Amino acid sequence: RRVHGGRMQSFNKTSYLTIFRLSHNIKSSLTQRQFSNLSNLTKKQNNYSTINIIRQTHTNIDTKEKEKKSLFHLLKEGKWPKVLSKDYITAPQEFNRWLIVPGSFILQISIGSVYAWSMWNEPLTRSVGVVAAAASDWNLGQVLPVFSASAITLGFCTFFLGTWAEKAGPRMVGVTAATAYGFGCVLSGIGCLTHQLELVYIGYGLFGGIGWGLGYISPVSTLMKWFPDKRGLATGLALTAFGAGAALAAPVIKTFTNFFFSSPIYIGNVNDVHLVIQKGRQFAEISGELKEVVVATASDISKVSDSLSEGVYLIGTGSSGAAGAFMSIGVMYFFTMMYGALSAKVPHPEWRPYKDWKPQNTETKMVTSGYINQIEAIKTPQFYLLWGAVFCNAIAGTALISSAKIIMTDIFGTILPTIVTGTFASSYVASLSLANSAGRFGWAVGSDYIGRKNTYFIFGLAIPICAGIPALTAWATTTSSTIPLVLFSIGTLISFSFYGGIFSVLPAYIADIFGQKHVGAIHGRLLTAWSCAALCGPKLLATFRESSQIEAITDLSKQCNEEVFLKTFGAPISDLPELIKTNTVTINRLIEIVPNGVVDPTPYLYNSTMFACSSVLCVALACNSFMKPINPKLMRFDSIEQEKK
Repeated sequence: RRVHGGRMQSFNKTSYLTIFRLSHNIKSSLTQRQFSNLSNLTKKQNNYSTINIIRQTHTNIDTKEKEKKSLFHLLKEGKWPKVLSKDYITAPQEFNRWLIVPGSFILQISIGSVYAWSMWNEPLTRSVGVVAAAASDWNLGQVLPVFSASAITLGFCTFFLGTWAEKAGPRMVGVTAATAYGFGCVLSGIGCLTHQLELVYIGYGLFGGIGWGLGYISPVSTLMKWFPDKRGLATGLALTAFGAGAALAAPVIKTFTNFFFSSPIYIGNVNDVHLVIQKGRQFAEISGELKEVVVATASDISKVSDSLSEGVYLIGTGSSGAAGAFMSIGVMYFFTMMYGALSAKVPHPEWRPYKDWKPQNTETKMVTSGYINQIEAIKTPQFYLLWGAVFCNAIAGTALISSAKIIMTDIFGTILPTIVTGTFASSYVASLSLANSAGRFGWAVGSDYIGRKNTYFIFGLAIPICAGIPALTAWATTTSSTIPLVLFSIGTLISFSFYGGIFSVLPAYIADIFGQKHVGAIHGRLLTAWSCAALCGPKLLATFRESSQIEAITDLSKQCNEEVFLKTFGAPISDLPELIKTNTVTINRLIEIVPNGVVDPTPYLYNSTMFACSSVLCVALACNSFMKPINPKLMRFDSIEQEKK
């Protein structure tokens, strides 16, 4: 008040102290405008020493404030290390924006390898037995949730670190993603080497999920800034690159697992080796002492290597290749992602796509011309209908992603063993990734013409596809034709394109229903549906498969001769539950001792899963059918004309 009162005859010592305390105790007390007014007043009084005191005071305060900023604070603000900060990577004004594309694509393709998780299921479930599952091996129900854990971490990461990512810039975010993802894969390899599933969960489920989340949002955001005139093209291509990541990762994982695979010690044919069963585990006497072994059938060997023989193998003497493959993948993707991160730049403030370009406020054909924010959105039934549509549609997709290879080998590997080999199954996984990429781009573009709701209706075609797979399975077991395999492949490829389209169409669907203004915030909350689907989908498949497997083994055991069963497994049929739990009794081994003519139930293990997926997809279709525009009375408008309309 003394400064701005307008009646100041002179400054005395008390005035100086008052100004000093005011500046020091209240950081925002002297704004630029106030400082200018004060300067004009003091110039009239010819008292320039006051200005110098205030200037020096603010200089000292700024210096002290900078000293107070800790390393954690600088990291939180995305300003340390400086070479990775957003301010440091601003491109020159005449920079060619197309030079940014390769690095962004490499980063997105690298992180897209998470969609090839099904390639890890088989080597992880026989990491101890190597050629067949041993009693101490992890089962599919323990391995599949690793992918779910990674997806859940992705959801939390994008929800809570999105603001930091925007502050820090693409280079720092990309480097963080590369470090987290690479370290996570290496830690998972160590978990496989020491047979500690907890390390695999921490490595791939936690650190891998962090790398996945940050590596996903960084390139998309960067390309949108560089292509303000072609945002649809930029985001579409980025999402396509992400979807294609698994197509490239599948053969790479297969190559590494084959390279690091080492066969266990072969003891002999099962008929020539005396097996002892203790607490459901199989042992063989070697050099006067009992050592645990596994019995590999011809079907087991066909999934591993053509050069091995069926029979008894000593556990702990070989390697499934998972540990070495995880570590190699981690190192490889660390360097590829680092290249993509370090090549990232942000546009200069004065940069334009071309000389005469000006930002345009393009209008989109919306269901509503108004908007509501994210807090109001979650109070509407439309939010939960859309959440349910995404959740139920994504369940089938995540179930297939997590187990695509093992589904193919289980259903058709026993029916067409000469065609459906390990290489064929790996190629199938790669083709699913390409379908995912095509769906992300194609359905997003198509929805501009047919509408978002109609596009989600088309995704309902996955219902008859899933429901028809059991019929294809039954057909395949009664014929030597490859037509069921072709139809199965085409159907799952179409379904997987729907899965990719769910997420590429979602942002526009949100804009149609809730308005354009708060799409980002609402989209982040709706992505929790995908995280929940990633948790439920693989769990659903594993639960139904395990239940079907136990039922199939129980039915087969009833058709076995009790003496033959006792001779083969060293235990009576009454001990079947314990023998199943320790992987001593499997479908493949029972098929060898049941009477001729008994049908192998392996291809039917997924029938209940497919029917369950069809039911869930029906719920998604119902949620989409109930979607309606929000009541205009709840909407906000930017102009009176829009509100009247």
